[in-house]
Amino acid sequence: MNVQLFIPCFVDQLFPDTAFNMIRVLEKVGCTVSYNEKQTCCGQPAYNAGFREDCRAVASKLVTDLKGEDYVVSPSASCAGFVRNYYPKIFDNSSQHNAVKGLQKRMFEFSEFLTQVMGVEKIEGAKLEGKATYHDSCAALRECRIKEAPRTLLKNVAGLELVEMNEVETCCGFGGTFAVKFEPISIAMADQKVQNALATGAKYMISTDLSCLMHLQGYINEKGYDLKTMHIADVLAGS
Repeated sequence: MNVQLFIPCFVDQLFPDTAFNMIRVLEKVGCTVSYNEKQTCCGQPAYNAGFREDCRAVASKLVTDLKGEDYVVSPSASCAGFVRNYYPKIFDNSSQHNAVKGLQKRMFEFSEFLTQVMGVEKIEGAKLEGKATYHDSCAALRECRIKEAPRTLLKNVAGLELVEMNEVETCCGFGGTFAVKFEPISIAMADQKVQNALATGAKYMISTDLSCLMHLQGYINEKGYDLKTMHIADVLAGS
């Protein structure tokens, strides 16, 4: 199976190890991975901030950078969901319309690609000792309809006990520019999510989205709580 990588800009700049761990897992299950180093951002920050033309310019470049017939796999449900759900509207009745429709069908978040396309439910060698809880990101749950895929993979990680927290489907408060524009509300939402995670006795909080985890880990560090956030790719790679 040949796959292309779509590495969001913030993953490239802040969490490159997660991208490398995703590659390790994909190669372990039999994928040949390629990466176009010219790719940048999907355009979601500009779109959400109201700069629609700037978004279209950035998104147009990504469509070109990810051209081809191979599946495209990303460690971010937020960015994958933006491409799948918003690009068809952004490029409706344009010269890139057909290319976007093709990309929409080829774009997958990492955990859903493993389970739905590769038919994998267990990654050999994946091990993490301790109790963990899973955070449903809004994008994964509502835009990509991802619920069971990451849980299935995590339940088969050696040494890991997966427990559900209360209000697991409630937003963590990040929301991109929302966290900047509405800081007090964002912090209160992070507190609610972290308190629910701590109540499970979990040592780790795992998710498909580093944007959520970045927000939550910042709050955890500020409060000094004994809780670590981890991306599912880092868990499956045994990092």
